Amino acid sequence: MPVLAPILALLLSACGDTPVAEALRGVLPSAEAPAPPSPGGPGLRLAGPRQSIVFTLAQQTGNRRLWRADGGIAVATEGPRITATAGLGQMLTATRQEGPDPLDDVLALLGNPGGNPGSTRRTVDLAGASREPSTMRFGLVIECRLTASRRLGEILVREECTSPAGPFVNRFWADPETGAVLRSEQWVGNEAPAVTMEMR
Repeated sequence: MPVLAPILALLLSACGDTPVAEALRGVLPSAEAPAPPSPGGPGLRLAGPRQSIVFTLAQQTGNRRLWRADGGIAVATEGPRITATAGLGQMLTATRQEGPDPLDDVLALLGNPGGNPGSTRRTVDLAGASREPSTMRFGLVIECRLTASRRLGEILVREECTSPAGPFVNRFWADPETGAVLRSEQWVGNEAPAVTMEMR
């Protein structure tokens, strides 16, 4: 780790004081522990094939949030999207959205005439669990088509994506009245299983 710390510090300096940079700093030994969450504050749960992890809110700027859990695990979200991870195996180190995200208005997506799908394009960076420079991939372009439908008292948004890391599908379940996304199943890297995210 001492050898990698200067490399990570250089990478983080380019990120500035963003939730993504804060999430990555959270895995360094010198990182300070997050402040205890306020009672009754928002929480987040991620579930994968073998475990479930509860996160507490460590920082918020607008709809960008940084969540932390025990063991140096951190997740950054923007709205309902996971935009960065640390401590979950392969790391999603950055996400850059191009243009508006259709998930910002799920009800409008549902009302598209003729069922025309929404579309989105974003660029992501990945790094292996070892954080070795050879495991890092930068500027992977992800292009997706989103469709929404009413299912059993909720709205299901299906996002079909293509990327250099391979195709994948994200799913988002939203409140039928407000369009707020309450649960999702999202891709967080080509070497990591999809995770289920629930607001608590």
